[in-house]
Formats: sequence, C-alpha cells, structure tokens
Amino acid sequence: MSHRATGPFEVKVVPQKPDTQIARAANLGRLTIDKRFHGELEAISKGEMLATHTEVQGSAAYVALERVTGTLKGRTGSFVLQHSATMIRGKPAASVTVVPDSGTGELKGISGKMNLTIAPDGAHSYEFDYLVEPEE
Repeated sequence: MSHRATGPFEVKVVPQKPDTQIARAANLGRLTIDKRFHGELEAISKGEMLATHTEVQGSAAYVALERVTGTLKGRTGSFVLQHSATMIRGKPAASVTVVPDSGTGELKGISGKMNLTIAPDGAHSYEFDYLVEPEE
C-alpha cells in the first residue's frame, strides 16, 4: 500500500566553479544542494545539480541527485532522489524519483515519487508518494 508524506522544506543551492577543462567547455551550471525537510519527513539532504538556460526566456533544464537522510513517518534511514526537470517558456515539468535499491536502514526497499512546489510567496513544500517493500 502506497503512503503519502507532506511538509515544507528549505533549500540552499550554491553555484560551483567548473573544476576541469571539460566542465568549462560544457558551459553548464554545477550547483550543490543543501536541503532540510520538515513534517512527515524530517531529514537533511545533500546533493549536486547540473543546469542550463537557453536564449529563450523561461526555457531551462536541470538534473540532480540528492541523498536524503533522516526519519520518514518513524522510519530512520536514507535514500537517493533523482531529479530531471525542464521549463519550456515558463511552464515547468519535473520528475523526482527514488533511485531503485538506494534505501538504507528502516527505509531499505523504498520506492516512490516526490512532487516539489514553490508557492508564489517563495515557500517550498513537498508531497512524497512512497512504498517501503519488506525485505525478501
């Protein structure tokens, strides 16, 4: 049976300098992610993002991986989220999913998808639909 966890989160995204000639030539933004989840998921996450903008206003894309560590409705452990997102002239489309078999501790066997929302006032929130399969 699938479960849903919801709550607010804060995120700090910090641009990083390209560290190789290849990274400079790619001309992509690389950023670190430092996030704090609250509510039914009390956790921190650390990750990295690659992003790009186009010459067309409002069109961009990013990919990211972040390791989430904490407690999800009483279960302690960690898992990795994979992000893939595009914005087409201001219209966003994103997919944030749990990397298969990335769960540890009491979150071993977790799968799911997370929806991230930014309100007009800038407040961030999440809805996380997930399932934790028992060990075989």
